[in-house]
Amino acid sequence: MAKYLLLKHYRGAPPCANDVPMDQWAPEEVSAHVKYMRDFAARLQETGEFVDAQALAPEGTFVRYDGEGRPPVTDGPFAETKDLIAGWMVIDVDTYERALELAGELSAAPGAGGEPLHEWLELRPFLTEPPTVTE
Repeated sequence: MAKYLLLKHYRGAPPCANDVPMDQWAPEEVSAHVKYMRDFAARLQETGEFVDAQALAPEGTFVRYDGEGRPPVTDGPFAETKDLIAGWMVIDVDTYERALELAGELSAAPGAGGEPLHEWLELRPFLTEPPTVTE
């Protein structure tokens, strides 16, 4: 089995078909979206394909070491993940095709008006360990 990361973006991907920011959704639309996500994860738990998922808070800070005895540098003049990534899910599936199938299904989560988002998700495989060379 291989693990994949499904990233949900605030922006940075092409606009989705139902491109209404979540802060403009009615409370029942947000609830329906969260329910869809939970039901999706529960189904994958039953098949053993679910690893973890989290929504991310909008707060965040880039931090960088700036030399001995100096305070860390924070933030900068660039896009930060707090502006881009809304949340993630890790799946563990048998094939890349299955990962694509699940990402496509997750993309259909409801949004404004209860209509599917047709949201772009970033699908990234986890880096596997390099083979061990023995002589």
